[in-house]
Amino acid sequence: MKNQIKYLAAIAFTGLSLANIQAQTNSSNEPQFGIKGGVNFSNIYSTEVDDNNVLTSFNAGVYASFPVGDILSIQPEVLYSRKGGELTYDNAITSGKTQFKLNYIEVPILLKVNITDNLNVQAGPYFAYLIDSKVSNDANGDALDFEDSYSNDDFNKFDVGISGAIGFDFNSIGIGARYNYGFTTIGKERNIAGTTYTIPDGKNSSLSLYLSYKLN
Repeated sequence: MKNQIKYLAAIAFTGLSLANIQAQTNSSNEPQFGIKGGVNFSNIYSTEVDDNNVLTSFNAGVYASFPVGDILSIQPEVLYSRKGGELTYDNAITSGKTQFKLNYIEVPILLKVNITDNLNVQAGPYFAYLIDSKVSNDANGDALDFEDSYSNDDFNKFDVGISGAIGFDFNSIGIGARYNYGFTTIGKERNIAGTTYTIPDGKNSSLSLYLSYKLN
């Protein structure tokens, strides 16, 4: 979590520096549409989020912004986003490390507040649907082969969570950082050698750094 806070602080410092040399007027009440993409730093948490086992991946998609007041707007997005993380296991059967790469179609619905002409904050729920998954495994011995035994049906298809972000807009370009905190357990129960496990028994957590481009 400390590293995630450092990332957010770095984005804030960069945006504030740019704000000193470029100004933008967000006075238009017209809807805005654009594209965006960036990098994800994701992991799987059980009780609390930490910086262990982070998976570096990506996100890309489109967004719209509908003003509802002088400083408020509703911003829905449709993103392709890879999440997941690494799981270290050590039980009576075997030990090792498994990497989960989970590809979602993600739909955040955010309330955007323009604090200044350049600075904004965003918050709201997100809804995601799992479209593809890839599992790689490095086990001590051959007792478990996660790569062959896992399929999309072994994961919950839907993920729901909450997002919070800070962003900086400069004419057609925007940069920002967003944190997603999932509420849904990723894995389903599996019976392994007569014992029931939920693998991965955790939820999605990700920090996204993004670049956006306004099309109108």
